[in-house]
Amino acid sequence: MDDLAPAPEASTGLGENGEPRVPSRLYALKDRDTFLVADAFGDVQGLGDGLFHDDTRILSRFQLLLGSHPPSLLSAATGTDNVFFTSHSANQRLPFPGGPMAPPGVLHIARKRFLWDDRLFERVRMVNYSRDAVIIPLVFEFDADFRDMFEVRGMTRPRRGYRHPAHNDGRAVSLRYTGLDGIDRVSIISFSDPPYRLTDHRAEFMYPLGPESHLELYIEVGMSAGATPTRERFRSHAAQARFSMRARRRHGARLRTSGRLFSEWIEKSKADLALLTTGLATGPYPYAGIPWFSTTFGRDAIITAWQVLWLDPSLAKGVLRHLAATQATEVSAFRDSAPGKIMHEARSGEMSALGEVPFGRYYGGVDTTPLFVALAGAYAERTNDMELIEDLWPQLEAAARWMETYGDTDGDGLIDYARGAKSGLANQGWKDSHDSVFHADGRYATGPIALVEVQGYAFAAYRALATLGARRGEAEAAEAWAAKAEHIRTVVERTFWMEEKGFYGIAVDGAGELCRVLASNPGHLLFTGLVAPERARRVARHLLSRDFGSGWGVRTLAMGEARFNPMSYHNGSVWPHDTALCALGLSHYGERDGVVALTAALFETAANFEMRLPELFCGFPRAAGEPPVAYPVACIPQAWAAGSVFMMLQACLGLTVDGVAGQVTFVDPRLPIGIDHMRIEGLQVGEHCIDIGLQQVGGQVEVLTAAKPGVVRTKRPGD
Repeated sequence: MDDLAPAPEASTGLGENGEPRVPSRLYALKDRDTFLVADAFGDVQGLGDGLFHDDTRILSRFQLLLGSHPPSLLSAATGTDNVFFTSHSANQRLPFPGGPMAPPGVLHIARKRFLWDDRLFERVRMVNYSRDAVIIPLVFEFDADFRDMFEVRGMTRPRRGYRHPAHNDGRAVSLRYTGLDGIDRVSIISFSDPPYRLTDHRAEFMYPLGPESHLELYIEVGMSAGATPTRERFRSHAAQARFSMRARRRHGARLRTSGRLFSEWIEKSKADLALLTTGLATGPYPYAGIPWFSTTFGRDAIITAWQVLWLDPSLAKGVLRHLAATQATEVSAFRDSAPGKIMHEARSGEMSALGEVPFGRYYGGVDTTPLFVALAGAYAERTNDMELIEDLWPQLEAAARWMETYGDTDGDGLIDYARGAKSGLANQGWKDSHDSVFHADGRYATGPIALVEVQGYAFAAYRALATLGARRGEAEAAEAWAAKAEHIRTVVERTFWMEEKGFYGIAVDGAGELCRVLASNPGHLLFTGLVAPERARRVARHLLSRDFGSGWGVRTLAMGEARFNPMSYHNGSVWPHDTALCALGLSHYGERDGVVALTAALFETAANFEMRLPELFCGFPRAAGEPPVAYPVACIPQAWAAGSVFMMLQACLGLTVDGVAGQVTFVDPRLPIGIDHMRIEGLQVGEHCIDIGLQQVGGQVEVLTAAKPGVVRTKRPGD
């Protein structure tokens, strides 16, 4: 299994209604370990969409028809808070009772739905705007294929479990599947009104509707039988769903800007993070993205938590606790695990349970372990929460031992990887496609492979351990870790730097040969602070050049490189989180104009995707009057795409929060293009909770606050 990223053919094509089924026309809802993806009609067609629970599709078809035809779509949207999805449509033609056909556009159909308690609730409201009675031949077609997520993503299985005959009680249909793991999986579709005809996969209603009148049908889909759907149940559970989402969105500081659309981007991003964040026993945890990655991922969660660390450190605390609790304790080639290694992803479907794929709990991420340690250091600096660090110290030490031993297979001081079994990921950095690591002539790199950005993460991890160790009174260990960090810096500068190109190579292969390719990975070195200033300036020039800059963000691979393809997953596409990490790295080295320009690019991208950034999009050059080109199976929403706006703002503002000293520092702050003022409200800084205003005055940004003197500092170039 070389690549578990969804291929473009996984869910493309046309639905039965002829509407293009592209990411911008698919809509997602989520509650805990259940999520729904449907098209603008509210229909599920059984491609990459459906209702999923624990990595199993429990609703693979769910389509509303008027007779034998779909209605005409008017509009569709999820609410700003991501609780409700609503689709508006109209009839094509309808029969009059005993008479001619009613004209199109006299019947309005509104489908409103939400998820709560792992259950789908839907209301279908029909209004007859004509002055004559009509007959509504309402039909729902439904099915549950109980396919594992990896089947939905394109894998085939030689054997599957047993699908039981459907059970029909006249108002509800129960579909059941017994997997090869012996677990029964059930999907029950129930209606508030008994259909006049109900079969195993079809419910037919014949509603007479008088002139200028309306009626409502309520539907529920769940894994267990519930009470009969009613208006009261719909309203009661909707209120609970809304209240829960409101509570999740209240975490962290609040941001206000003078730009209405920019503020909308911020609010939508915050709502997406709230939607994806699941309450686990260890605390809040952001699932990676819908539909393909709605589960716990290590790397994605760490980066997401880092993106919002400055305004909401509680997410980082939940991520650190969960990853510590699931840290590997044994060597397994199948799971790519070794003692001290941090989890890459966890799955709960049938195929994972049976070992058909290794992802029940899989550790094939070479970067997750150093990122875990580095995040712990950043969290401690942000919050001064040494109590958590003490709780996690055994896991942090175990992670360090992994980096020193299993993570460095040849003892050269670089973290490298090679998969343990063919079922695992061939490439184990964040660019984990099978073709993402290669030489300048296009040859694939062979393992063990040392990725350049991973060395930056290890550098940050050892520096974090040195700081934390010193605070714990372990001076000798702290010095050793600091020395390891400097050793990595030395080796990276000697091994990866390409003087003739003024850039760092992407990786060193198992033969010690440098992959002399210009990719975005070195931008992450800037993020970690490993690079010397002079070389950082040369890297910055490349990252801000036309070869990397699509006009919408930073490409993952520069134009002109072997294997460049703007439609690829990792070789020329644009990933918002990658752009954000590069931007914060650029900011660390004093680059502001480029960061402000990149922020504008991502904002304009979001404006073309209903104010939310997708997981990735194609890297074609920006053309006047044309939107960014969508990647056909990108996750929308995606956690680290949603978190990108907050890291971009941090980069623009040159903002750091020091919880140890109880200070907020702005270094040469800039506001995004078109924003005259911004307000940060309820920012927790040490023992203080403060409000900060930023105002564009002439050629610079003034920082205004009522906080005690010394809590908020501003540095200008030359200070």
